[in-house]
Amino acid sequence: MVTADLADSPGELKADSVTVRFGGLTALDGVSLALQPKQILGLIGPNGAGKTTLVNVLSGFQNPQSGAVSIGVKVMSGAAPAAFARAGIVRTFQAVRLFQGLTLAENIETGLVSRGAARALARREARALLAEFKLESRANEDATRLSYGEQRRAGLVRALAMAPQFLLLDEPAAGLAAAEAEELRQTIVQIAARSGAGILVIEHNVALVMNLCHRIHVLASGRTIAEGAPAAIMADAGVRQAYLGPAVAA
Repeated sequence: MVTADLADSPGELKADSVTVRFGGLTALDGVSLALQPKQILGLIGPNGAGKTTLVNVLSGFQNPQSGAVSIGVKVMSGAAPAAFARAGIVRTFQAVRLFQGLTLAENIETGLVSRGAARALARREARALLAEFKLESRANEDATRLSYGEQRRAGLVRALAMAPQFLLLDEPAAGLAAAEAEELRQTIVQIAARSGAGILVIEHNVALVMNLCHRIHVLASGRTIAEGAPAAIMADAGVRQAYLGPAVAA
């Protein structure tokens, strides 16, 4: 079965004083963040806060103008996305990107084959993963014919098949109804417990984030305005003003 080798855990994934500018726009201004193995870290903030840009930096899709990204003692800044992937960083995108024309099982197999698994082994492990995450009944269906919620969950299972050390999720619950979001939350918790990977979640569903994450990092206008446990973030006046709104301050 596919699990991360915790004995070979690389240490934390870290952004240190990262700054990214696009022309005259500063998307990130000296942001530091650390994601530890086994940790579920929420990344929240208003639209345009720099959340996706930070995930792009952490996965090698965007080079910062200053600051550094590291995995343990290894500095990754300037490396190509493929090097980040080889180091165990797997990311999902806001849009569901299952492969058209492939069954659900074949989609999961692609994650296993990307790690070098032989096709026969990939086929067996894909079926086992789908059974574990209660998607086995849809294994032979065209993946794009699944419900939207099932496609979201399938994307997470495919990411798990790649044996991530760190899993970066960009708005995984976007467009989901409350029941589907709860199923997705359970899937993320299951993946974290199973793999030992550090998981970073960008999400606007505040209830989901608060019930899912061990810690939360808040960005606004490209800067960190708060970081801490969910209860502390909910009570933070600056976070309420910038993002949550006064109605959340129960």
